[in-house]
Amino acid sequence: MKKLLSAFAIGGVFGVGIAISGMINPAKVLNFFDFAGTWDPSLAFVMGGAVVVAFVGFRLIFGSRARPIFENSFALPTRKDIDGTLVGGSAVFGIGWGIAGFCPGGAVPALGLLHWETPIFLAAMIAGMIVARLVQARATTANAPVG
Repeated sequence: MKKLLSAFAIGGVFGVGIAISGMINPAKVLNFFDFAGTWDPSLAFVMGGAVVVAFVGFRLIFGSRARPIFENSFALPTRKDIDGTLVGGSAVFGIGWGIAGFCPGGAVPALGLLHWETPIFLAAMIAGMIVARLVQARATTANAPVG
């Protein structure tokens, strides 16, 4: 239960931060990509601030703790290579973000704005995640050694 409450609190803090920064407004995000028109550099400052906070937080946590509070070990990625799946997924994420003005982290808190576009984006995102998992499972099954 503590683990669930911790995740809820952390997600809440993240959502409030996204809302305060204005990143739940797709127009603000899209203006960041409009260099020739209504360019708004504030997204770069939000991202820069997030990178600084994450850098300091990771240094503090990994430097002072052998394991997380509510888990037996840290769940860290083991792969360090760059492959087609990583590049393709990143490209799809970036294209979707540039078209819709939403990323998953901003879309969930944006539900509170009651814009009709937000649930459509979230439904499309979830459908894309399901399709990606099905394709990945099929590819893994197809490449599995026989007998």
